[in-house]
Amino acid sequence: MEHSVLSKNDAQKLDSQDKLAQYKEEFYIKEDLLYMDGNSLGLLSKRAERTLLTSLEDWKQHGIEGWMDGEQPWYYMSEKIGESTAPLVGASPEEVINTGSITTNLHQLIATFYRPEGNRTKIVADALNFPSDIYALKSQLQLHRFDPAEHLIQVQSEDGRTLNEDTIIDHLADDVALVLLPSVLYRSGQLLDMKKITEAAHEKGIIVGFDLAHSIGALPHQLHDWGVDFAVWCTYKYLNSGPGGVGGLFVHERHLGTSPGLAGWFSSRKDKQFDMDHTLTPAETASAFQIGTPHILSSAPLLGSLEIFLEAGIENIRKKSLAQTNFMMKLIEQELDSYGFTIANPRHDERRGGHVSLEHDEAASICKALKAKNVIPDFRSPNVIRLAPIALYTSYEDIFDMVVRLKEIMENKLYKNYKNERGIIA
Repeated sequence: MEHSVLSKNDAQKLDSQDKLAQYKEEFYIKEDLLYMDGNSLGLLSKRAERTLLTSLEDWKQHGIEGWMDGEQPWYYMSEKIGESTAPLVGASPEEVINTGSITTNLHQLIATFYRPEGNRTKIVADALNFPSDIYALKSQLQLHRFDPAEHLIQVQSEDGRTLNEDTIIDHLADDVALVLLPSVLYRSGQLLDMKKITEAAHEKGIIVGFDLAHSIGALPHQLHDWGVDFAVWCTYKYLNSGPGGVGGLFVHERHLGTSPGLAGWFSSRKDKQFDMDHTLTPAETASAFQIGTPHILSSAPLLGSLEIFLEAGIENIRKKSLAQTNFMMKLIEQELDSYGFTIANPRHDERRGGHVSLEHDEAASICKALKAKNVIPDFRSPNVIRLAPIALYTSYEDIFDMVVRLKEIMENKLYKNYKNERGIIA
């Protein structure tokens, strides 16, 4: 900008230059609603609606024959979605499958790749991870008769917000069998250096997995080239698959052919599955890590949603996401400097995911006041307001208007009208 003070005209000028602006029309957004929670649940697109309705129509018209004869055959849907997802994570189609949820997929891959032997029994995670991942790791250790208090090592944060990769690497000792980390930390939005961690772990013979919940659909990955052993993700955040949308997983090609730790009927090779043999012949691709029958109606929206990502390009989405989070942070500093906010996410582009993390002592009540002003934010205990401008459907003017409404709340102390405590769902 030519001047230091950002204005609404600046936002409108950026919107006029935005090559992705057209995609906003593809999403259902209420008039005057500023939706800043796409990092928790993405909005519905018309394409996702269409492909969901197509699967419903296939059911209506074909009944059980929809598995093979529908417009979107169900039997191969998971593989088709995996093929469309692969470019977003830097993988070959054979390495990716759409299945399960983050936690069920995590159980599957830990059961497959956690092989404690001799002194090598420990798992390294982090102290800032989303609770579900830690629950899964603890339960897997217990299944092996190991005490999580001793065998789960959680790397601590030096500032309560971020992790130091060198500190993580220092914990990768000879007694560690596996490391699981988030790609982007869910509170602060810090993006970890996955390549560096993977290389350091492999030098010591340690299996490496990542939870991509807060990065897939927001930024590019190179999982295959980095040598990551496995990864899991959800699809209802940046990928806009809908509430409870079916998740996905990646297994590096060097591990394909490994028998799944948790075998099930859909682990089978497709041509052998209906032989009904009691000896499993696993698929030779990531399909082997499926367990039960695919959840078709929770998968179908992805067929449409992923069309948009492949068309728009993940590199373009990342470029806009970084520009928008930078624009938001500058506006927050410009307009809200005197109101007690701290920007808790990393400022450097290469260290930041897709959301801005604001800390404030009254965070819960401020979020309630924002909702009363038709802004949808996200609260994370104890004091974090997460704000996610989504490249496909958030404009720069939306960001500007959001900061204006937040400033009105702070100037008039409207947050004082609400209890500073989370609701049942935060």
